[in-house]
Amino acid sequence: MHVSSGAEAKLKQAGEILASIVGDTSVPRNIRRVANEARETLLEENKEPSVRAAFAASMLDEVSNDPNMPMHTRTTIWNVLSILETIRE
Repeated sequence: MHVSSGAEAKLKQAGEILASIVGDTSVPRNIRRVANEARETLLEENKEPSVRAAFAASMLDEVSNDPNMPMHTRTTIWNVLSILETIRE
């Protein structure tokens, strides 16, 4: 199973951005938890990059509507979603 390094690089970039959300104590705990779960999903190397991206995007899309989310965090999550959307089979 050969995986394009471009997809892996995008997953790594998205994971690093999510890690910054997880470490931000101004973000509500439930949102940090979802960001961490999405990050862990991106790191599961036994699944195809497109599957990992889709699972993580689904989690983030759901939490992005949380009314308690700080605006800067929402913008960051939208940024991650746009990265994940570029990952295809």
